[in-house]
Amino acid sequence: MTSSSSPQTNPTAHLRRSLGLWALIFYGIVLIQPTAPMPLFGVVMQEARGHAVTTILIGMVAMLFTAVSYGRMARAYPSAGSAYTYVGREIHSGLGFVTGWSIAMDYMLNPLICTIWCSKAALNIVPQLPYPVWVFFFAALFTAMNVRSIRATARTNQLLVIALCAVVAVFLLAAIRYLLHVPNLSLMRPFYDPATFSWRAVSAGTSIAVLTYIGFDGISTLSEEAYNPRRNIMVA
Repeated sequence: MTSSSSPQTNPTAHLRRSLGLWALIFYGIVLIQPTAPMPLFGVVMQEARGHAVTTILIGMVAMLFTAVSYGRMARAYPSAGSAYTYVGREIHSGLGFVTGWSIAMDYMLNPLICTIWCSKAALNIVPQLPYPVWVFFFAALFTAMNVRSIRATARTNQLLVIALCAVVAVFLLAAIRYLLHVPNLSLMRPFYDPATFSWRAVSAGTSIAVLTYIGFDGISTLSEEAYNPRRNIMVA
């Protein structure tokens, strides 16, 4: 006598969807950072011979096409993995493996860079505390922020966006106040100065200016945790 058993099917595991459109937008703003042009501004100004604004605008156009491409791929593959999933399914699994590890290296190195940068900045403000103390503090802070739930992370992102926008607002007010006292102000000079303009210099500056937009691709990694990812990832 033989006995037959029906095959058991294991349902595919999925992450819980808990992020709305605004949570994705805040996440993207935090990744890109409204203050991103500030650290690179001096370098870009030197490379582009004073045409930093022009290089940032040109870089925005180029990165816009990349962002739209990410949105279209997120609509086709609304799952976690971002470029790893897109390359692995559309081109080759081996290339997807390499892409996935490249993304992983990026997310492993970024916290280290942020810890070092924040520790050095804090040391300049409060030199009474030694550098290792600041490193331990920021490493523990970033770790605690990442091990919390995605909802808690979304709330933290909202606070960070408010803080970053406040910094930008203060900078704009200070800049406007300064410009009001500048005689013979030329509004076109930041975009085009015939005395120093050079396409080679602008191209060199643009290659650096595009770094101010790095981070928007991180939104696509949340496709499996977002409501209606086929629409919201593209919009965000």
